[in-house]
Amino acid sequence: MIRLFNVYYPTRTIVLLLCEALIVSGCFLLATVLLLGPDTYLVLNYENGGLKILGLTILTLLSSYYFDLYEPQRISASWEIYFRLLLVLGFLSFLLSAIIYLFPAADIAHYVLLLGLIFLTLALVAWRSAYEWIIGREMFRERVYVLGAGERAQTIVNLLEARKDAGMEVLGWDGVVTDRDQRKEAIHIALERFSVPRPPVDRVIVAIEDRRGEFPVRELLKLRFNGVVIEDAGSLLERLTGKLHLDGLHPSSFIYSEGFRVKPSQQIARRIVSTLTAAVGLLLFLPFFPIVVLMVRLSSPGPIFFRQTRVGLGGKNFTVYKFRTMRTDAEVAGAKWATKNDPRVTRVGMFMRKTRLDEVPQLWNVLRGDMGFVGPRPERPEFVPWLTEQIPYFNLRHMIRPGLTGWAQVRYGYGATLAESREKLEFDLYYIKHMTLGLDLLIMFETIKTIIRRQGAQ
Repeated sequence: MIRLFNVYYPTRTIVLLLCEALIVSGCFLLATVLLLGPDTYLVLNYENGGLKILGLTILTLLSSYYFDLYEPQRISASWEIYFRLLLVLGFLSFLLSAIIYLFPAADIAHYVLLLGLIFLTLALVAWRSAYEWIIGREMFRERVYVLGAGERAQTIVNLLEARKDAGMEVLGWDGVVTDRDQRKEAIHIALERFSVPRPPVDRVIVAIEDRRGEFPVRELLKLRFNGVVIEDAGSLLERLTGKLHLDGLHPSSFIYSEGFRVKPSQQIARRIVSTLTAAVGLLLFLPFFPIVVLMVRLSSPGPIFFRQTRVGLGGKNFTVYKFRTMRTDAEVAGAKWATKNDPRVTRVGMFMRKTRLDEVPQLWNVLRGDMGFVGPRPERPEFVPWLTEQIPYFNLRHMIRPGLTGWAQVRYGYGATLAESREKLEFDLYYIKHMTLGLDLLIMFETIKTIIRRQGAQ
């Protein structure tokens, strides 16, 4: 897997994206050459032809990203790939038509676009078919054995079977064995099968839950020196899921980890970016402010703004500001989490929540320093003591500033139960461990997709 901005992406996904960038550029370049002539220098320099082809390539890749074509785990069947490709090409055609109509100065030749899109349709369908065939070959699959006989091993097996994009084929695992002696014997028998000069396995995932007296050090060392990659289950889960699984965490996981620290220069840079982004966001929103105020006023009686106490950095309370989306009697009976299709939310409020318009006033909290632009979402003080008691390491969320958006928001969404809050914390801990300016910018970018698709809000 390849690490970018402290996030791990399957190598084959990066290769897929780069190849499609070349294919898109090649299709529009070919269309331009056929219609303008074979002089490549002329094609690339005539009226900024090279920049236009680059822009078309970026638009195509962004459209594919929007329709999840680079996230195979979200696609359940092969036919869905080609259906999404057609959606991408249709969306791209609409987008380019809008650009030509709204910005005539762009001066993009219609016939070049049309021929380029025809070439692109044929090329992408052919390429995706070839790609699916290629990655299905045995030589492009890493042979994996999951060493363990418990729920953790079962989790690994299920994950690898679901994440075909990881390129790992599970050759076997030890099954669920409850008896400790039988489990120990099963592990050693499994490893003996691979203890040969050329073992029939490329990677062993160690998912042994109780390592006292049953950790096969000798066998694993032998495999390691025979060229087999030995990886801890927690490391694999972190790379593939983008979260820290609480079941495998111990205090030493935080104390001895290379993560969970940010250099002062990184903190300053992140704060500057948060402040500038919030200031620009507020300025851009000013023309729409009267419209939103009118929408809130007409939706139901009550104030425009909603104030609420949240827990921030160091466990200190602060006041967060939002546009009101619920009726004024929403919490007469006490504090409660919002739920799906919550009857307390007005119709206008539901739209504002889905588009995140209700959270625009929190840009003021970012300017004040109560929040960063990116970080764990601040929780209400009514719930924090209970969540801290029920979920291990929940208090670590308060070691950094809360954020307007976060890793959990773009990867998971809204949590309204204890189990969902637990899983959200796993994403938050991953962010805290790997927190950098690059990761912040990636989260901001993915937040745009979340807002456009109206995901992750209640």
